Amino acid sequence: MEARTVCLSFEELVGRRPNDVESKNAPDKLFVGGSLPTPLELSRVSIVGTRTPSKEGEELARKITEMLVRAGYAIVSGLARGIDTAAHNAAIGAGGQTVAVLGTPLDKTYPAENTRLQAEIMKRHLAVSQFPPGSHVAPGNFVRRNRTMAVISDATVIVEAGKSSGTQHQGWEAIRLGRDLFVSELVMGDRGNEWAQKMARYGAIKFSDPADMVEFLPPTPVIRTVTL
Repeated sequence: MEARTVCLSFEELVGRRPNDVESKNAPDKLFVGGSLPTPLELSRVSIVGTRTPSKEGEELARKITEMLVRAGYAIVSGLARGIDTAAHNAAIGAGGQTVAVLGTPLDKTYPAENTRLQAEIMKRHLAVSQFPPGSHVAPGNFVRRNRTMAVISDATVIVEAGKSSGTQHQGWEAIRLGRDLFVSELVMGDRGNEWAQKMARYGAIKFSDPADMVEFLPPTPVIRTVTL
């Protein structure tokens, strides 16, 4: 299928109407560029984390991504450097589908080093932005981006993150939405991450082996696609 750029509603992107909780943060309009058919066919798992990962964190992101691709999931991330970039690249390398949820409009890239990766995703996969083309990029965009990632994903995985990581926003949003939230032992084991310990009290699932997540993940139904 050829790449295209369109404006979709949440329902047109994911194949169902937002419920009352989702509607509070689901954007009215989503600008979409890419070649994946919509509504998206596969269940979606967000893989997120620090922009400055350790080698262990990058390897864990790759292992999780490859496992999920083999199991039939699409990989969602935010095109940031670090864990996000590792997840997108691993999904592409494994022959899976990846969705980049941007903190910029589709006609801009942040960070600039991911210009080529964004172009590849917009050609062969899917990029999603709630920000109209040409609009100003503000720091608050990236918090809103994380909330949008949570609402279009069926589950979220926090791979590696510190005490001030912006991934906290997505984690709390996943909990608010009643989505499965998985937090790695790399995060939970850091005593400085009090937010992770608190998330565990609200239902976040700690894991050390990616295979531990499989029994909790949502199924991967196939949705009939429509031509836009």
